[in-house]
Amino acid sequence: MQAERVLSDELVNLLEDKIPVMAEGAVNTAYINALVAGRSVMEVVGGMLVETTADGKRKVIRAAKPKHKVTLGGVIKVRSCS
Repeated sequence: MQAERVLSDELVNLLEDKIPVMAEGAVNTAYINALVAGRSVMEVVGGMLVETTADGKRKVIRAAKPKHKVTLGGVIKVRSCS
């Protein structure tokens, strides 16, 4: 499939700048949809792993521990998940 028109670098940069906002909206929508469906949601609040239920109750599960230490500019290899 060939593109009918070529995007300029400026337009690509403008579109790429919108990705974080779109991702945040998708995460918030998934969070709300899970709660509306009666499911619980796990999240990190104040360094603690917390389960939030649809009725607004929060239960602290444990302290959240980082799985990987990340350095600025470092590269993380990701395995495929099945």
